[in-house]
Amino acid sequence: MSSVPVPTIAHHSLLVLLLQLALLLLLALSLGQLAAWFKMPAIVGELFAGVILGPSVLSHVLPDFADWLLPKQPGQMHLLDAVGQLGVLLLVGVTGMELKFDLVKRRGATAVRVSLAGLFLPLGLGVAVGFLLPSSLLPGGTDPTVFALFLGVALCVSAIPVIAKTLMDMNLIHREVGQLTLASGVIDDVIGWFLLSMVSAMATVGLTTGKIAAALLYPTGVVLFAVLVGRPAVRFALRAANRSPEAGPTVAVAALIVLLGSAATHAMGLEAVFGAFVCGVLIATSGELDGEKLAPLRTTVLAFLAPVYFATAGIRMDLTALARPAVLAAACAVLAVAILGKFAGAYIGAKLSGLGRWEALALGAGMNSRGVIEVIVAMVGLRLGILGPETYTIIILVAIVTSLMAPPILRAAMDRIEENAETEMGMGGGKPRDLTPSPPASV
Repeated sequence: MSSVPVPTIAHHSLLVLLLQLALLLLLALSLGQLAAWFKMPAIVGELFAGVILGPSVLSHVLPDFADWLLPKQPGQMHLLDAVGQLGVLLLVGVTGMELKFDLVKRRGATAVRVSLAGLFLPLGLGVAVGFLLPSSLLPGGTDPTVFALFLGVALCVSAIPVIAKTLMDMNLIHREVGQLTLASGVIDDVIGWFLLSMVSAMATVGLTTGKIAAALLYPTGVVLFAVLVGRPAVRFALRAANRSPEAGPTVAVAALIVLLGSAATHAMGLEAVFGAFVCGVLIATSGELDGEKLAPLRTTVLAFLAPVYFATAGIRMDLTALARPAVLAAACAVLAVAILGKFAGAYIGAKLSGLGRWEALALGAGMNSRGVIEVIVAMVGLRLGILGPETYTIIILVAIVTSLMAPPILRAAMDRIEENAETEMGMGGGKPRDLTPSPPASV
């Protein structure tokens, strides 16, 4: 008996998908460039591209067109989600490839103190706030403990891309404070992905003692397997690909490694982005990383897939929810805890390391930027059902506000550091310390 072939995508569904991608990309690139022109992170404009096309704006201005462009049928939206998921997995993989672990080695204990203090203080405060938020903001069936843990993870992460770009624009990437910020951000990234994977596993399998133990052990097992088995395998695959003078084989192998790692952790009940991040780190530490050959992958991800993904994230924001007093009060509380917790933690870690007030403030500003990572965390929470529309909107607002805050505060703090350094030079204190490692790419 012959099998019936699977029908191809319907003509109308393909038309809607193509127009969705075209409009999202057009608006994301345009508003991203506009944001950059105003010295704001491009991700802010990319998110607002989705806000314009989503329930916050278009559904009120042109409801019929909004229903046609973004229909409520799950199948149609899943097509757009599939493109976004591919984009975010490759984006996280590229982010892992760009991390500079030699910074952590050079900055040592200081980076660890700043990172851990700036990580665990907002984590604890976020968990506490999660338990205090009204239950009406939680989606039905969500365990309050899982929600509180997830909110803690969402508030403790940092995103170094915004701060790396700001430091490079200010020609301060080689200064000690800049290097410490980036090194602390690397540690934050690693621990943040690990925590996200554990909490996501708990949300999937439940909170029994055995399942919690499994949620803790599985990510640890993934890391051990990656170090013992994955690293030599990745090194072998990249070495073979790099024999070709063309960039194509290297790009294909790197993408294949990221996608296979994502599939492996997803099959284990962990987050797919955790596998993508681990594989990106394996590529970065393989000794076979050829940045020039991987440039086409990075360009495609950052210029096309990432803007579409962030615009898709913006579609799911509903700013009209902030008109409700309970939601607005929750948003203000979460934002305040996110900012104060991160600043206080990083400041304490810096002061314990003997740094001055302005250096500590600069580190706090850098670590406070959530940006890309916060958006990815929020999307994971929405997909798992941990977050509802209101709490999702609140966390995206945290990502936007903290990303906007970081550059001006960092510039002000670094100006004071420069003034103090010039004063010390005038008093015979020598010139300010300058470090010379190559700057990381701003992902």
